[in-house]
Amino acid sequence: MKTVSLRTFEDKLDKSAPQASAKRLPIRVTSPDGNDFVVVSAAEWSQQQETLHVLQSMDLMQQIATSLETHQQSQG
Repeated sequence: MKTVSLRTFEDKLDKSAPQASAKRLPIRVTSPDGNDFVVVSAAEWSQQQETLHVLQSMDLMQQIATSLETHQQSQG
């Protein structure tokens, strides 16, 4: 993950934001007061939220496990 200071991020906002979006690479922005934050594209954020939802759902995790087991049986 790329890390930049808040000052650098502000100075280069016109380049930093599109870079985070186009390359789907998060940017950590460090702040002098310690309130750092991360800039991610909307697509990346959505994907992470979906992944968290799946991982927190026992029903979905069971479906994945069953599917993996079925797939492995047909491969062997």
